[in-house]
Amino acid sequence: MPGGHLTYEDRRKIAEGLAARLSYAEIARRLGRPRSTIGREIARNGGPYGYRAARAQQATEWRARRRPSSPLHTPPDAEAAARDPRAVREFEQKLISIISGGWPPMAPRVLVCLLTSDTGSLTVADLIERLQVSPASISKAVGSLEQLGLVKRERDNRRERYLIDDDVWYRAWLVGTRSMALWSDTIREGVDVLGAESPASVRLKTASRFFELLSNDMAQAAEHYRRTFSGSRDT
Repeated sequence: MPGGHLTYEDRRKIAEGLAARLSYAEIARRLGRPRSTIGREIARNGGPYGYRAARAQQATEWRARRRPSSPLHTPPDAEAAARDPRAVREFEQKLISIISGGWPPMAPRVLVCLLTSDTGSLTVADLIERLQVSPASISKAVGSLEQLGLVKRERDNRRERYLIDDDVWYRAWLVGTRSMALWSDTIREGVDVLGAESPASVRLKTASRFFELLSNDMAQAAEHYRRTFSGSRDT
């Protein structure tokens, strides 16, 4: 029935629809289901690239067995109880650190100053005058940008000068690509920390696969445009 629970046959048709690159709306129409139902089903069972009918059916049955029979008497969550609290906290802190970006607050401001300067290069004194901050703040920001390959140093007589070149966009994009890969790797660590068969881990597997695919797509796009712009400069 359209209003009832999804059956294994429904899930098999969902998998076939994804393999045929049908939209969620089209899959829902063919099954006579709301699009939101199809979207939730795919998201909680591996995502569009990892969805498997048999695995989705098994996960649904597993969740049904774990559902408490009465709201007045909820059995303890054995999966959560078996987790190492310290490992969970360490994983959460690692995830927080990559969400915050890992850049000193001054780094984006220094990069923008260099990007908007006609010469593409500025000294410490120039940056201090523009940003009204201490030399130590500039040094820390430039150090972070230099590690990412976005800024170079050169000597101008006795002064140190920081500069960017025309390929800075390519390197900046690669920083984003590496960030997506870091998201994928870090989130994947949580699968073992939270228990391989727990609903939280199923959610993390989907997220990890998403960032992995996004990282690969970004890397291919970056290389394509690097070659395109390199060719246009040579002509």
